[in-house]
Amino acid sequence: MAGQQPGASRFLRTTGHHAVIEPDPLTEGGFVLSIGGAEQSHVNLADPADIFYEYLRRIGHVVDLAAPWGEPVTALHLGAGALTLARYIQATRPGSVQYAVELERELLDFVLARLPLPEGTQLHTVIGDAREALAGLPAELRFDVVILDIFSGPEAPEHIACTGFYQEAAARLTPRGVLIVNVGDEPGLTLVRSQVAALRQAMTGVAAFAEAGMFTGRYPGNIILAGTQGPWPESWTAALTARGPHPAKVLAGVELDILAG
Repeated sequence: MAGQQPGASRFLRTTGHHAVIEPDPLTEGGFVLSIGGAEQSHVNLADPADIFYEYLRRIGHVVDLAAPWGEPVTALHLGAGALTLARYIQATRPGSVQYAVELERELLDFVLARLPLPEGTQLHTVIGDAREALAGLPAELRFDVVILDIFSGPEAPEHIACTGFYQEAAARLTPRGVLIVNVGDEPGLTLVRSQVAALRQAMTGVAAFAEAGMFTGRYPGNIILAGTQGPWPESWTAALTARGPHPAKVLAGVELDILAG
């Protein structure tokens, strides 16, 4: 099986980095994708519903609130990585129709060859810039879930980290659709603050969800932003806090003002 080959690597021409896929010695069926020497994704081929990284588990919990397990959804992944969340959606909602946009053609080919998707996955892949690819999708396409996982530090693409892009993504949502953004940031949370403000201009309800200590602004890490087309459901705050990973904290409404600037 191709996914079982250890230490495979691929040169990525767009960024000049090397992508490496290696078995995870601590997880049966687990593999780690690293890019430029930094761990980027983890997948469990034996159990695609098992998500290792905490921030991806938090995103999975938002997906679970948007649509119950077993109910197919339409999903758009902007930033593919090792397709961890696409695998999760297929495992928990068979029959879902998914699209994945990735800037690096070599990365997507490498991942699909080495880490096969679950049987029956309906995944359409698009190579290119996230904003350009979004505009190029068929006009009638609407998504229950749009997941943006591109920001990995304070230097984010200006044409994506802005209200205009979020408005374009929001226009592609079904009535129940949610927009989920993973923001990796440094202490001070400058990028997180700017994206909360931008997302609030595009979505009616907005919340931030993370390990509780992240909101002190003293640590680097990931904060998940989620936008809804109606007011943010208070029941979602309770559910996300309870589901963790712990300690978990959700900011919405006036509590989110501290991040909005």
